[in-house]
Amino acid sequence: MWAIDSGKRKRLAYNECFMSTYMLKKENAKHNWYIVDAQSRPLGRLAGDVALLLSGKHKPDYTPHVDCGDHVVVVNAAKIAVTGRKREQNVYRRHSGWVGGLKEVPWKRLLVDNPGKVIMLAIAGMLPKNSIGRKSLTRVRVYAGAEHDQQAQNPTPWDRLR
Repeated sequence: MWAIDSGKRKRLAYNECFMSTYMLKKENAKHNWYIVDAQSRPLGRLAGDVALLLSGKHKPDYTPHVDCGDHVVVVNAAKIAVTGRKREQNVYRRHSGWVGGLKEVPWKRLLVDNPGKVIMLAIAGMLPKNSIGRKSLTRVRVYAGAEHDQQAQNPTPWDRLR
């Protein structure tokens, strides 16, 4: 590649020709703390916002192969909203691997028994199915009520509106 410098043509070196993309290193990744209120928010929208925070795609220095996401605290999980008849129709299934080992739990019962599991399953479905996605899922804390145990981390509220 050539450049014009004071009327003379000058050949540029390789590192002068091209811009390099900044790649975040694992050691330089900073994990912030956010708190998300789930009260009367649709389940899918909430899970999408939390997955965005966990993957770090809201940061300008996002790097796909580095775990640069943040910690997320979800409160009021028992007051989550769903649209339509999903409350009556949705069923969560798991299989033990044995013959006849299919277990089915209705959404309404799972919300009463374990409201955090409903949100965790929705978030897990929106994260990548690899080691970074599994590691990101460990940074979520879900609480059924308004109180949480992460006051010492001083989480900032995340109120991104869609």
